[in-house]
Amino acid sequence: MTYIVALSSATIAAVVVMAVLVAFAVSLIVSFIRATKADSSLEQAATADSIPDEAAASTAVVKKDMSRRDFFRVAWLASLGLFALQFGGATIAYLWPNLKGGFGSKITVGTVADIKAAIAAANGPFYYGAGRFYIVPYEAKGIDDATDTNYAAEGVLAEGLMPLYQRCVHLGCRVPFCTGSQWFECPCHGSKYNEAGEFQAGPAPRGMDRFKIEVASDGMVSVDTSTIIQGPPRGTATVDQPPSGPLGGC
Repeated sequence: MTYIVALSSATIAAVVVMAVLVAFAVSLIVSFIRATKADSSLEQAATADSIPDEAAASTAVVKKDMSRRDFFRVAWLASLGLFALQFGGATIAYLWPNLKGGFGSKITVGTVADIKAAIAAANGPFYYGAGRFYIVPYEAKGIDDATDTNYAAEGVLAEGLMPLYQRCVHLGCRVPFCTGSQWFECPCHGSKYNEAGEFQAGPAPRGMDRFKIEVASDGMVSVDTSTIIQGPPRGTATVDQPPSGPLGGC
């Protein structure tokens, strides 16, 4: 089974911006070093040669201009460093809540009894938007002879509950659950999955991806969204569940 680390778009954007800032800082530092070397060479040449008073004065003016440019380079570097510190602090402050309860972390969503009651009341899976997953009812059927898939062994099943990543494995659209058909149906390109997230139709290459789930001794359910577990391959059919109504009616 393949595992994929889940990265949020905010984290990726922060990394890209920081990379650009670092590249810009490096270019300024290189420019500063080159200018310093040029000043040193000019000073050595002025000392070694016999320069008339008028030429010496001219050289002094040049050296003064170069020093002014060096000052601006240092100011640019200082400003860039201050901005990087502010941006880094703001990024950490923005991402810190996600480390405690958002997508990309382990999320506690409630008790087994409460989740199952919500599923029964809605006639559909329990949805947790902050974690980007559904929790569906599923009873272990053992190992599928055709695909050698065992959800309990993979850690994605506990107490008759299994979390499914909301993203379609075709092109990443959010897949809604249709109460009419009792299937997951992607509105983008028509991929369809049964109530266990197993592939049924469309261009999707496999079933819906999953997350690991844990149930504590007090009955609290936690879903670990930091690692994505790839869904079962096409042909997996551990539940016999034809659509309960017309397809495409979400």
